[in-house]
Amino acid sequence: MVQGLKNRDEAALQALMEQYGDYLLRTAFLLLKDLQAAEEAVQDTFITAFRKIEQLREEEQLKSWLTRIAINRCRMRQRTWGWRNLLPFARMEEIPTDEHHPDTELQVMLEWRNERLSDAVHRLDYIYREVITLYYYNELSIREIATHTATNENTVKARLTRGRLQLRKLLVKEEVLKL
Repeated sequence: MVQGLKNRDEAALQALMEQYGDYLLRTAFLLLKDLQAAEEAVQDTFITAFRKIEQLREEEQLKSWLTRIAINRCRMRQRTWGWRNLLPFARMEEIPTDEHHPDTELQVMLEWRNERLSDAVHRLDYIYREVITLYYYNELSIREIATHTATNENTVKARLTRGRLQLRKLLVKEEVLKL
């Protein structure tokens, strides 16, 4: 696939999009809180990857390289002023999952819990939302997160700790308000 991209083969680009599209969209959505912005960030990621495929040094690092590009695109979108400052955030769209539970009540409870958790993650500051997303949703190691975000491993650990504490406070506060 990488060789096809280097030869500017559009079929290789299509295969790349099919293989990594959902993964990158889920990551971008969790980071940006907006499906349209996430889709644009992923589209920018694929365009950048296609244009700069020559910069990829090791083919087995393709997923990692794409993740780093997507994170940078999300950061750029966070920095820019745009429609998100004019319109209130839309309700979070459901993130597609492959899970299927035959028990309807269990399914409803899982969706409710995941919705609460996703809402709480979206209320975190971007730096905490970024590491929480990469660690828990993308299952990257602390070392990989440090590499992708160009930060120190200790910084990643500190952000994870602070992000978890903020999440706990948000969820506990929500429970207290319901009582």
